[in-house]
Amino acid sequence: MSYEQRAAYLRQAMTEISPEQALRMVTSEGALLLDVRDGEEIKGGMPEQAVHLARGQLELNVHHLAQDLDQPLAVLCAGGLRSLFAAESLQNLGYTKVYSVRGGFKGWKEAGLAVRVPQQLSPQARERYSRHLLIPEVGEQGQLRLMNSRVLLLGAGGLGSPTALYLAAAGIGTIGIVDPDVVESSNLQRQIIHGEDQLGKLKVDSAEASIRRLNSQVKVIKHPVLLDETNALELLDGYDLVVDGSDNFKTRYIVNDACVKLGIPNVHGAIYRFEGYVTTFAAGEDEPCYRCLYPELPPPEMAPSCAEAGVLGVLPGVVGLLQAVETIKLLLGIGENLAGKMLRIDALNNEFSLLGVDKAEGCLCTHHKDDIRIEPMSYVCAI
Repeated sequence: MSYEQRAAYLRQAMTEISPEQALRMVTSEGALLLDVRDGEEIKGGMPEQAVHLARGQLELNVHHLAQDLDQPLAVLCAGGLRSLFAAESLQNLGYTKVYSVRGGFKGWKEAGLAVRVPQQLSPQARERYSRHLLIPEVGEQGQLRLMNSRVLLLGAGGLGSPTALYLAAAGIGTIGIVDPDVVESSNLQRQIIHGEDQLGKLKVDSAEASIRRLNSQVKVIKHPVLLDETNALELLDGYDLVVDGSDNFKTRYIVNDACVKLGIPNVHGAIYRFEGYVTTFAAGEDEPCYRCLYPELPPPEMAPSCAEAGVLGVLPGVVGLLQAVETIKLLLGIGENLAGKMLRIDALNNEFSLLGVDKAEGCLCTHHKDDIRIEPMSYVCAI
């Protein structure tokens, strides 16, 4: 058949719906509205409820958006013709409820339905993050999500150093850093974000300089203060996620309580000589928190710091990078995270093990958020 004959056939074979019908399907039936126009075309706007997936990527990537073959799919193009061909391809892939939006985006606008102008990557950003754009689970929308994210790092030390650098490289838009300390010579064995030329300077200033050399588009918010019960809520508020690289139990409890109260995920890491630990406290109703794992503050002799016990210099790099991976997955909402699990690394014996973490009955995280108080660290449970 000629192109015209093929188009005429599809108009008979495929089910067409009006823009108003497509909108009702999205709002009442959980339909997915797919805008299959090219990237240049959507610069002028797209339906507010639509997800952009260019026609050339449709067959390859649609399963990442619609895993249920019975989910209704409404396909929209510029004028209603390309969407017919796209709808046929989706049916051939096994989708059972596929519809082409009559009149396309032109018809959508003429019907007076809501339109938004989507945020798009600049040509420079598209080149910089090109390897991310090739990954279906990330793509342009995922990269934009990273660039709009706000992550708070607790500490610019052994764990915070690799985490900060790789989050900056990944394009996290805003990185906050809490650390009151200055750079010392003994830090340089593991805190790779600092250098000899930064000795004596505030760690937040040194970290900012390194981040800006790597990615000048990242906004760095410096908090050169000691996090405690008086400022924790204020410091954490407004961030999407917290990465805890602190080296003492007092701070970890305060951070945990503040994250639970504010509903902010906490990607936690810890190191001891040759051992490392990574987990996520997701601040959800069903997931455990730090207090579920350690109900009470241990005595000082049971919790030595790196300065007291020592640490293999490269180990914080391994743990910090795993925290960065976990952070990116959580921000993108992809993969399986470590909520309810703890990854243990034994670098001396090359062993990785995954341990379960159960939610403790009656723990702070089981209480209503309004009842949680951040109090001085003489407490056992801040309720």
